[in-house]
Amino acid sequence: MSKKEKIAHTMEFPPETEQPNIFPLDWRRETTKMEEIWEASQKEYWDPAKLPWDTFDPSRYTWEERECIAYWWTILSVFDASAPPVFAEALIKTYEVHEEDPVRRCFFSVLRDEQNHEQLCGLVITKMLDHTDPLTYEPKTEIGKKAQKNAKWLYFNGARYWEGYKRAVPKYSLAVLFSSFLMGEMAAATIFHQMATGCTEPVFQEGFKNIGRDEGRHMAICMSLMERDYPGLEGEDREIITKQIRAGYLFLSAVLFEPPLEFWDVPSDFIDIQRECEEVSRGAGFNIPSYDAKKENWRNAILNLKGVLDKFDIPFPAIPEVGIDGKEILDIDMDDIIPVF
Repeated sequence: MSKKEKIAHTMEFPPETEQPNIFPLDWRRETTKMEEIWEASQKEYWDPAKLPWDTFDPSRYTWEERECIAYWWTILSVFDASAPPVFAEALIKTYEVHEEDPVRRCFFSVLRDEQNHEQLCGLVITKMLDHTDPLTYEPKTEIGKKAQKNAKWLYFNGARYWEGYKRAVPKYSLAVLFSSFLMGEMAAATIFHQMATGCTEPVFQEGFKNIGRDEGRHMAICMSLMERDYPGLEGEDREIITKQIRAGYLFLSAVLFEPPLEFWDVPSDFIDIQRECEEVSRGAGFNIPSYDAKKENWRNAILNLKGVLDKFDIPFPAIPEVGIDGKEILDIDMDDIIPVF
């Protein structure tokens, strides 16, 4: 039947709509926990522009410090500033698969929160560099030049992973998708709470505190959906989730640990440059965790995730980099995984 062909005169009721499609709409409310999370999101909403920026004076830092701190926020932006389109895709999927109303609203709240996180990344980067982005900025120091080279490679990799995400979303169920999101939220909550307690700038402390609270709420969304859907998971989905957790470790390590060079396409001096930038940032009072602290934080976050998946008898992958045993996963293919933003 042609899309232009009119059929209303030929039948009393229209035919069923081919799926996936956002129509027909309904407003089922079945998961009480989701209503509670939605209400919390309404009460806890915050505006990045209303943080205590009047206390923030970038000129009190040297240009080396400004460029290095801006570099850390640039790393974060690969994940947090790309998250709005990631969750916009996920929100559309909740409509296309006819999720219940509070689930759709909760995914909308995540999208809204992540937009705030993007804005915070942008505000800090632009204030620190006095420029609108880290790639067209003209570095003022030698370490700034090296940091910018790293930033260009980070965004290059981010672009690759975005293409992978777009291919993955239509292929997988929401149950598989939110296992990926949970990996990101658990890890993010860990680092933001630590950064909030360690930074000396009030605007950073307040921003990290707010983001950490948001990520905890996002984690609760994923956990509620897992409790609802995971008992009935098929075997194939369980295998995909196991592989996805391993891929999530490799992907998120760029911001939470250090990028594994077999997964991230970066130059051989990338990690050395990143460590140098981190050391300058720490000296300026921007408390990026040390290598050992990041490793321990990552290990604890992953063990927490393992505790969740063990309840549903989902095999956990080996993460030898942080000393966690499990099922060995060797074949991480970008066409088969969901990048975790």
